[in-house]
Order: sequence, then structure tokens, then C-alpha cells
Amino acid sequence: MVYWMQRAHRALDNPALEVAVRAANILRKPCVVFLAPAPLYPHANLRNYRFLNQGILPIARRLEERGIGFVLRRYPYHHLPRFCQEVKPALVIADENPMREPERWRQLATQQLRVPFWTVDADVIVPSRLLMKEQYAARTARPIVQRLLPEFLKPVGNTRAKVPWEKPDGLLALRPDTDITEDWTLDRSVMPSSFFQGGTDEALKRLKAFLQDGLANYVKDRNRPDLDATSHLSPYLHFGHLGPHTVALAVQKADAPRAAKEAFLEQLIVRRELAVNFVLFNPDYDSFECAEPWAHKSLAAHVTDARKLYSETQLEHAQTHDPLWNACQQQVVVTGWMHNFVRMYWAKKILEWSKTPAQAYRTAVYLNDKYQLDGRDPNGYAGVAWAIVGKHDRAWADRAIFGQVRYMSFQSTSKKFNSVRYVEQMRALVEGRTEVRGVGI
Repeated sequence: MVYWMQRAHRALDNPALEVAVRAANILRKPCVVFLAPAPLYPHANLRNYRFLNQGILPIARRLEERGIGFVLRRYPYHHLPRFCQEVKPALVIADENPMREPERWRQLATQQLRVPFWTVDADVIVPSRLLMKEQYAARTARPIVQRLLPEFLKPVGNTRAKVPWEKPDGLLALRPDTDITEDWTLDRSVMPSSFFQGGTDEALKRLKAFLQDGLANYVKDRNRPDLDATSHLSPYLHFGHLGPHTVALAVQKADAPRAAKEAFLEQLIVRRELAVNFVLFNPDYDSFECAEPWAHKSLAAHVTDARKLYSETQLEHAQTHDPLWNACQQQVVVTGWMHNFVRMYWAKKILEWSKTPAQAYRTAVYLNDKYQLDGRDPNGYAGVAWAIVGKHDRAWADRAIFGQVRYMSFQSTSKKFNSVRYVEQMRALVEGRTEVRGVGI
């Protein structure tokens, strides 16, 4: 039995792996995980691959504890059909991913494999296809998710393999601590983050710390970028180092107010799975074309409005007149993460400072995917779409540049938290100073 690990990079609470192990046990066969990264993913760079790389050793260790085999390869020896020709499995299982490029890889595998090929939606709690179509907003998705949640929000299981894997002589398999990027031609201009260490073990530490120190005050503090009040789990959820079942069940059991638990689970389940739904059913998810008709019409009516313009280079280097926006950009460039509350402000200002909404969308996607550890992800694309073209939102009062898309101003946003402190924290971060604490990562 082969499990082709692509999105859910973990051996803990992984629904796709669980299906593979249980099928292997029924058929009395060994199970082996095949992980084979390649430098082919659009917009990925050294920061992303280093984080991925840091998660491989914990995967190998947990698989060994469960009697499951592990074969690590890297480009150019990353082809699944070739590996299957070598080990001759009875069944191949993969985790699903709604993103365009990995879906193309799965379609190619479907054409080339000569054995049954199953896929499992291991990145969400309620399988995405059960939402049936693109949902208009959280208010339309929420009833469906909540109705199905009792059926799917259960412990995944971490079944041991009954038949141990024995690696055939001569089979190519790299050590789990291999530098997978060695000799690769890829963008090395974005350095790895020193604020986030990849891997399931590190993700569990962050989850534990949040449950102990952050969850109780989540409702009050979650929109305070100047405070260290959020879970910081988005990079780990993006790379699959931690799964939503693990997080949701831990939150449900935590000693915290009910309102705090419900607010966090709304973000983790309803909002996150709405983003996956958007990417799954809208082929234009990373383009201005994803907008609803009302947004297209409204933004087009204001395309000739006067506006202050910044180039993509100026934005990338945080060279605007707005200290709050510059702080947001500095946070993501240095750490690989940006607080979710100011992400919305960040994207809306790109709309305000770009020649056209389409150009703004391209710039926001480019910066998001280049610097965010959780970039190239449904959550990021849904966030950009919400901010720039009103996706999952409603029409607001008409105004210059934005039309009927929701507006956020420097004055109103700054009043909702200690923006002066946040800006100083980010300045200290850039300058390498340590006397300012609570940098919000």
C-alpha cells in the first residue's frame, strides 16, 4: 500500500494515512509513505522549502513508531508512477488539494497508474465536496458545515501497521534529514524564517501554548496585532504539519470560556473551509476575475478615479507614506507571517494605491505567495479576494476607488488596537532590537 504524501505532511491524525494503513491491514500488506518534493511549485522559494524540510524528520519518526515505511526522494527522482513500478502496490492513496498545480499532478497520476488510486480530503474536517458548489459567504456555508460537523469531527486515529515494511534492496530512499533543496534552482532571495520552525512537534508546542495562554482571551485580544494573542498555527496547517481535527478537538477540551472556543472554531472550521470551498469551485481563485458581478461593475465604475500610486517594488520594500502598512509588510518579510487583522488592511491599501483593481490583485497575490509561510493557500487567496473584490462580503456604500467594496482607513484601523506600539515593534524587528517585546508572532 502506497500513501503519496503531498499536502498533509504529518504522521499524526492524518485521515489519508489512516485510510492507507487500515486498507493495508485488511489486505495484510505493508504500508509505505512516499514523499518526494520538487522545486516546481509556483511562487515557492527557499523560505517555504526550508520550513517543509524541517517537518520531514518528525514524519519519519512517527511513521517508524507505527510500523509504517517511509521513502523520501527529491527532484528529479520524484515521480510517483516510477516509484510504484518499483514497489508494485495493490493500491495508491493520496491527500487532496484544490490548488491548480497539485490537482494537475493528481490527474497525471490517474492517467499513468495501473492500480486503483484513491484520494482523501485530509486538510479539512467536513470533506470539501459535500458543500456541493461555491458558497456565496460564511452565512451560506455555516449551516452546511455545522450540520455535517458531528459526523466528521471525531478522532482520526493513528492505527499501527500489522505488516511491517521492509525496504527492498537497492530502492532509492534518502535520509529524513537530507537537505532536499541542495543543488535546486529556486528563488533564494527570501531567507528562511527564524521565527517559525517547521514540523509536527513544533506545531504541537504552539498549540499547547495557545490553549494555556491565549485561548481564554481570544475574543477580546484576537484583533490586537500588538499582542501575542493568536495561535500562529496557519503555517503548520498550510503545510499539513498539524491537522484541523487535532486542533479542533483540543480546543473543545480546553479549559476556556465557551465564547472563546466558539470564536476560534469559527475561524478554524467555517472560515477556513469556506476558503477551501472557494478555491475548489472557482478556477479564478488567484485572479481578479473571481469577483462577483456587483464588485466587477462597482470597481469598473471607479477605475479612472484619482489615486496615490506605488510601484510593486516600493510596496515590496515597505516604502509608502503609511507607517501602519509599512509595519505589516515588514512583519511578513522578516517573519513569514502577518497578523490576520492587518492582512485585510494591507490588501485593501494595495487596491487603493494601484492603477487598477486587477493590478492590485496581482500584486497582493505576488507578495502574499512570496513572503507568507502560509502563502499559496486557500486562506490567503480568499483573504485577498475578500479585501480587494468583496468576496464573501456584501456591497457597501459607494465611495471613490473602492466602489461598493468595504473600505478600511488608517484612522479607523489604528483606533482598534495600539497601532503606535505595533509599528514600533516592527521597527525593532527590522533593526534587530530586542527591547520591545510582544511582536505579535
